[in-house]
Amino acid sequence: MNTELFLQIFISICVVILIISLFFEKWDYLISSIGIVFIGLLVSSLLIPLNTEEDYRDIILSIDWEVIVFLFCIFTIVEIFKHINFFDAIAIMIVNKFYYRPRRMFYAICITSTLIATIIEDLSVAIIFIPIMIEACRKMKISPVPYMFGITICINIASTLTPFGSAENIIIANYFNLDLYWYILYLGVYFVCTTAITLVLLDLFVLRKYIKERNLMVLLNSEKQIQESVFKIGDNGKNTKIESETKTADDKKSILELSMDRKIFIRNLIGLIIFIILLGTIPKILITGPLGLILFVFLNPIEKDNGKKSPDIAYFLRKIDAKLIYFFICLFILVHIFDIIGVVKKLELLVDSWSNHNTLLLTIEIILITSVLSGFLDDAPVTIMFLPILEKLINLANYPSTPLLMGFTLGINLGGNFLPQGAACDMMTLELARKNNVKGFTYKTLT
Repeated sequence: MNTELFLQIFISICVVILIISLFFEKWDYLISSIGIVFIGLLVSSLLIPLNTEEDYRDIILSIDWEVIVFLFCIFTIVEIFKHINFFDAIAIMIVNKFYYRPRRMFYAICITSTLIATIIEDLSVAIIFIPIMIEACRKMKISPVPYMFGITICINIASTLTPFGSAENIIIANYFNLDLYWYILYLGVYFVCTTAITLVLLDLFVLRKYIKERNLMVLLNSEKQIQESVFKIGDNGKNTKIESETKTADDKKSILELSMDRKIFIRNLIGLIIFIILLGTIPKILITGPLGLILFVFLNPIEKDNGKKSPDIAYFLRKIDAKLIYFFICLFILVHIFDIIGVVKKLELLVDSWSNHNTLLLTIEIILITSVLSGFLDDAPVTIMFLPILEKLINLANYPSTPLLMGFTLGINLGGNFLPQGAACDMMTLELARKNNVKGFTYKTLT
């Protein structure tokens, strides 16, 4: 066995071990990824060898530092929004407005969460919206299941509309220089159609059933109340009608408390609009990310021990969970090692040979492979592994870039809707359903 083949088998086994470790929630996947990267670099440097300054510089440059910086900025902005309960306020306002109209509330909450998920990470959207909907639905005496299905499925679809809708999209867009216009032009119709079809089907086959059950329960309770106490004997011995306590759609009752200062909400809403404009007009995420972060840090000063408020970026940076970002760094290095030892080239030739040099077949093949892999595995390793493969197919094999990149983006984002473990937001929703004892929302029903 020659050195190159041994390295290919050895590093492939290391990656398989890393992927298997992702299935164990109690095990820290970051420790696994750092350990495997260290072993891979050590073995590769001994057998190739990697002994020049240029070799090690290439390893450092293989990490997409623009993406890493942007992810730090986005994660910190999300923490700022969590700190002030910005998106919680939006969800609660929708619930309070449509409390007596379950169907309208379904469409409003799903569309709103979907649009928010085109800007921030879908996992954060699930963490914010799902608990609010569970609490609201219990007060409405209706099952939260259809609302949870709508939010979870639609925020997965939302990742396809913008280059910053998910960490994977950020990586793809920056690697191939794709902007917001490209995503809206080529994937906008898909996003609108699939979101509309998803909501209508959930309405017809899931929501309608639960609304009927709720209406029947309300009707039975109303009939019982009428039979028992529609009339009572007054002081003058005559029948006196009791005013109904049944609430109507015109009542202005709030079922969830909204504890956020209106000025802070409006200030951050304007800031969010400015940030979206920056994302759409400035193509370099290395500029827009820090600009957005500075904007929201100054909009939300932190109160110090002396009672004065001042901008404090360190306060929010300490709150972010950067494990995913460090995991991406490890994956970039692993894929670079794959490229050095020839694994990427073999995979590119294999994918190309299956398509028989047909662009349509190759696009379909990419959709199937990436969606199946990202359905069983995490999206991140599949995305980063396929980046150099797609690059070689486009630059060396002269395939048109647009259909291949469309297929790649769709495949990565579709995986989460095939199997729950393919999307972090699906797994989080399942965990929230389990903790809150929501019946009817299980791994089986979500698959």
